Amino acid sequence: MRSTTYTTICALAILAMILAGTQVATAVTCQATQLAPCASAISSSSPPSKQCCIKIKEQRPCLCQYIKNPSLRGYVTSPNAKKVAKTCGVPIPKC
Repeated sequence: MRSTTYTTICALAILAMILAGTQVATAVTCQATQLAPCASAISSSSPPSKQCCIKIKEQRPCLCQYIKNPSLRGYVTSPNAKKVAKTCGVPIPKC
């Protein structure tokens, strides 16, 4: 009985460490340069590439930060940027 309890506790501890490691691995680094694959779609109104959509989805948690930055706000909130975000299924947040 004691052996089973010990094994269960060890298994739960390992699972907790794996899940904690997953959270660290999925943390986003907010760098506007990560959205470079979207530049042509935003500047020319051409459809966004698959890579653009991947990047904009990854950077979604950062969009408010970009909107609050006066140097980036115009790019993120432009009509073409909104169209790109909508096409990729990423809503522009109201910050």
